[in-house]
Amino acid sequence: MEISTTTHNLVGTNSADQDTPGLNQVLLPLSLDETIEQILGDFGWSQFIQAILVSVPSLFDAQQTFISIFTDAEPNWRCNFNTTCNSNSNICQLPKSAWSWDEPSHKAIISEWGLECASSFITGLPASSFFVGSIVGGLSLATLGDIRLGRKNLLYLSCLIMCFASLFTAFSINIWMYSTLRLLSGFGRGSITTCTFILLTERVGKQWRGQIGTLTFVLSSFGILYLPAAAYLNRGSSWRILYLCTSIPAISYCIITYYFVYESPRWLFMEGRDIEAKAVLRKLASVEGNSLDLDLSSIHLGQEISTSNPYKLMKDLFKRRWALRRILATMVLGFGIGLVYFGMLFGVRNLGFNLYLGVMFNALLLIPTNLVTLFFIAGWKRKGSLFALCIISGICSIMCVVVGSSREGIQIGLELASLFCTCLALNVLMIFTIELFPTTVRNSASTLVRQAIVLGSVFVPILTSGGKRNGFLSFGTFGLTILLCSFIAIILPETKGKNLCNTMDEQERVNNILM
Repeated sequence: MEISTTTHNLVGTNSADQDTPGLNQVLLPLSLDETIEQILGDFGWSQFIQAILVSVPSLFDAQQTFISIFTDAEPNWRCNFNTTCNSNSNICQLPKSAWSWDEPSHKAIISEWGLECASSFITGLPASSFFVGSIVGGLSLATLGDIRLGRKNLLYLSCLIMCFASLFTAFSINIWMYSTLRLLSGFGRGSITTCTFILLTERVGKQWRGQIGTLTFVLSSFGILYLPAAAYLNRGSSWRILYLCTSIPAISYCIITYYFVYESPRWLFMEGRDIEAKAVLRKLASVEGNSLDLDLSSIHLGQEISTSNPYKLMKDLFKRRWALRRILATMVLGFGIGLVYFGMLFGVRNLGFNLYLGVMFNALLLIPTNLVTLFFIAGWKRKGSLFALCIISGICSIMCVVVGSSREGIQIGLELASLFCTCLALNVLMIFTIELFPTTVRNSASTLVRQAIVLGSVFVPILTSGGKRNGFLSFGTFGLTILLCSFIAIILPETKGKNLCNTMDEQERVNNILM
């Protein structure tokens, strides 16, 4: 009789026993993760279509994150004829009749609501509110992805909150209503990237995990690239049009595609919903026929299900020494990377570029950056590559200040190089985080890292505003921060090619074996 090695590990006392199963042999059932790995196997068309459907919300996320680059920008103004005004005059010390906006006042919130003389706190309030909302929303919704709602439902709920808030933002009547709605939009946005990333990686085999995980970053790049095109085409229109152009398609997409996206089979198994999980695996499976039926039958009811309270599991991230070390290290790295990533994208206004072209160049750079990750992440060691990319990014950012604006070509090249390395580091960090933590807390751990990234972005509007007068306050601070944060990567373990664990106890056993 032939024993199928697709469903069991065969252990014998000698080579003869392995050729002919006998009394001295023991058939060990595969773990849940190993069984799912065998069922998913190679990357098939069903998995590809699901990956595309799940990645698109990242495009909408990027649009809402960076839309304020255009809607909240300070418009150019000019002196009227027959006045004592000149280009060096302080606009707040001139009579209203002495100057006028270059473009219609409804193009940006500053000109429409007369905020040209308001403090930097007021003009930066909407952008800061969005990022604060992202932190609050991410932390508030973090455990819902690991327990009641699951990956799919939380993803779509978050996306709809973000997009409906964005739709209502178009009808704001003052800066306070506008900032409040941006706060609500950020609240919804807080868990989108995390849910997308986890839902992508939990539905493919480990050999495709790194490549498929980068799809969210590729779609984000296209979302950013859409903004300067839409803003330029509507450059004579109200800023409200840009919110309508980004929110309505996103809402329509979420409503249409919700019923076509599958939940994570790993999460369903961990919740004890074996029948639903097996149905999803059957749809995603790369194997067919008897082999698939045999693999599915080997998964028994309640296999490796965690019955622990989800909040207890969340506390385990901070109670278990190995988990605390990992979550704090990844959050420190996330803060440094987030500060530079958002700083470079928002700081393009300080380089004297045409705003449309500046955002477009940065967005175009992100696409090949993400494609590099897509094709080469499988061969990269997570720890070493993350450390090297952060070091290079920090050096290039500091050199932007050293070179100065007098050498625009070199300065622009250094800015793009820093952004390139930071984007790669961000991609590696998110994949690294997925591999560092088990299924039961993976969504929560990833969310904490994402919130650390967003926390770095909260300081960006203030630093970029100060950077208009002193370049070191922006690019210098960005570079020093990521350089200092990069060294904490040394304490993290390498995860390249390792299996994903499902529970904290299982992860701890694996850690002990590797020590």
